[in-house]
Amino acid sequence: MSMSNLPPQNLAFELTETNREWLIERPLAIAGYILAAIVLRFVLHRLIDRMTKPRDPSKGPRRSILKPLQQRAGKPPGDPYARERRAQRAQTIGSVFKSGVSIIVLVWAVLQTLDSLGFNVAPFIASAGIAGVALGFGAQNLVRDFISGMFMLLEDQYGVGDVVDVGDAVGTVESVGLRVTTIRDIDGTLWFCRNGEILRVGNMSQGHAVAVVDIPIAPTANVHRACQVALRAVLDRVEGDDIAPDVLDKPELLGVNSVIAGAVTLRLTVRVRAGKQWGVRRSLTRAVLEAFEQDEIGSPTVLLAPATP
Repeated sequence: MSMSNLPPQNLAFELTETNREWLIERPLAIAGYILAAIVLRFVLHRLIDRMTKPRDPSKGPRRSILKPLQQRAGKPPGDPYARERRAQRAQTIGSVFKSGVSIIVLVWAVLQTLDSLGFNVAPFIASAGIAGVALGFGAQNLVRDFISGMFMLLEDQYGVGDVVDVGDAVGTVESVGLRVTTIRDIDGTLWFCRNGEILRVGNMSQGHAVAVVDIPIAPTANVHRACQVALRAVLDRVEGDDIAPDVLDKPELLGVNSVIAGAVTLRLTVRVRAGKQWGVRRSLTRAVLEAFEQDEIGSPTVLLAPATP
């Protein structure tokens, strides 16, 4: 008997059985996979945030998977600057972990959705494996960037907010990824540096720094008296409320650093918090120059080039 000869109620029943899978079961399965992906991503992100969240000192010690990495700083556990550095590093690593989790969950949800729609996902997985092998041979620079980025994060070479020198770019790190690091220089230019091309890193924001103050004086000035005036001015300035928290040791007068035609340069140094050396140096230089002006310490002679005809 053909379908056209079936009673109307039997025809409706046959159509419902045929479309039930597409109208009810498969949409529900897809919705379930999407909901599961959202919940799984949320839970994993919360877990990563919990493991990388800086510990509150008032609540006692707390275990963390980043604890072995955090101890590489070599600072006492109660050091507030060390805690700030560890918190910054944990935030950077946590952001990379969350990005990786999001990609994995998204790929899983897409594959499950395709499988629910009746597509055979086995060829997709096999093709992905072949493409991965081809990518490894054809995109070696990309693989090197990822591997270098992972080691940079694990070894804590730098993090977001650090002032670094990577060769062509010198500035503040704005983001650290597995492939690219972005650095904002003093002129505001944003540099995109591939991790695989970074051969050396000079980090000016780890541990401590040294503010070096070079003060030129006239060759005819009394060097001994100039050294006394400069050291007194620096000692008074480091007691100021604005820079005192950044100074870690007493200033040290190294004496005459160089002698050139028309100028003798005195050098003073002071150990300060990492990243604060430039502000401290400017403040101390201004204090020394003002003291020289009050004590009438001679300024260096400016040699002007002869005017061209």
